[in-house]
Amino acid sequence: MRTAPQLSRRALLTAAAASVTAGVSATAAAPAQASAAHRPPPSAASAGFRTVGRVKRAADGWVQYTWPGIAFEGRFRGTGVGIVLDDSVNDYDVQIDGTTVSTLVTPGRTTSWVEDLAHTEHTVRLVKRTESPWAVGRFGGFVPARGGRLLTAPAARRRQIEFIGDSFTAGYGNVSVTRDCSANGGVDRNSNADLAFGALTARKLDADHQQNAFSGRGMVRNYNGGDPGTDYRTYYDRALLNVTGDVWRRPRAWRPQVVVIGLGINDFSTPLRPGEPWAAQSELIAAYASAYHGFLDKLRARYGRATFLVVSATAVAGTAFADTARGIVRDRNAQGDGRVGFWYYDDPGLDRLGCDWHPSLRDHRIISGLLDRYLATLPLDW
Repeated sequence: MRTAPQLSRRALLTAAAASVTAGVSATAAAPAQASAAHRPPPSAASAGFRTVGRVKRAADGWVQYTWPGIAFEGRFRGTGVGIVLDDSVNDYDVQIDGTTVSTLVTPGRTTSWVEDLAHTEHTVRLVKRTESPWAVGRFGGFVPARGGRLLTAPAARRRQIEFIGDSFTAGYGNVSVTRDCSANGGVDRNSNADLAFGALTARKLDADHQQNAFSGRGMVRNYNGGDPGTDYRTYYDRALLNVTGDVWRRPRAWRPQVVVIGLGINDFSTPLRPGEPWAAQSELIAAYASAYHGFLDKLRARYGRATFLVVSATAVAGTAFADTARGIVRDRNAQGDGRVGFWYYDDPGLDRLGCDWHPSLRDHRIISGLLDRYLATLPLDW
């Protein structure tokens, strides 16, 4: 895989600290602009929605989160719905009855309204497009417009997939049409986790999914050797990535039939630098394999033997990534765990026109199709 001559600061570690359809506001209205009928109750985060992704309830009832692709789904009867948010960092898509009607760009603390709908039952979905490992977003619930009411939240889907990975999994820069995003809004304005390959595949399968992705992180080594002493595993168990020691409390209902792991691009895509813990690539490969086995042990203990674990790899400089990942799967299978598989994805049609040479939206659709075909070969009981 070719890499950009120079990647953005966010590509290094992601660690820096729409259009309008009829009757739908494309930006969040400030609280002072909302009518009295539209003001949310003091504690809006209550019934009326379900959450997809890792979140944490705050003491005041708001829902907190940092991972990309977090989604809130609800149902209501009426001509409109308000979306209560407190977030000056992230971007969101608002979907009504399965169609994206607006994009909220760093909305701040506000209630954003979708109005002038037919007075009938509707679904509403709010999805976090961007990454924010350094900042917590907060959701305060859905609010019905005057004369309407919230309905029972949609039921959880029977199928569940967990995606674990880096910027490819997060959808970094995927909606850009140029590799240099400095003049077209930057990485955040050009990223949409809900259009990354994992989310696309989950929708086709009607599956709930988690997008536990962190750009720039590897299994043992981060991009270009940055932020030594940490790696993806440092953060995996957290709900809030920016809170040291935070632990996500897994709901009983979350037991994915498939976990797709995409970690290794950042480990192997840049040469080792002086002062790193590994004197040669052979040492890095050994450390990566050992850590990967430990990570698979953690997933197996968490989700049980029925969950299928997919170790994925793609084209980067050299063959160390793919060869090592394939060898890890071979070792697991030889040890008697037949529900670990290897998925290698590449295609001559990939253009990598996203920000900083990342997969474009077209690429994500191609990769999703490759994943669809791979998953169809697995003995999944779903």
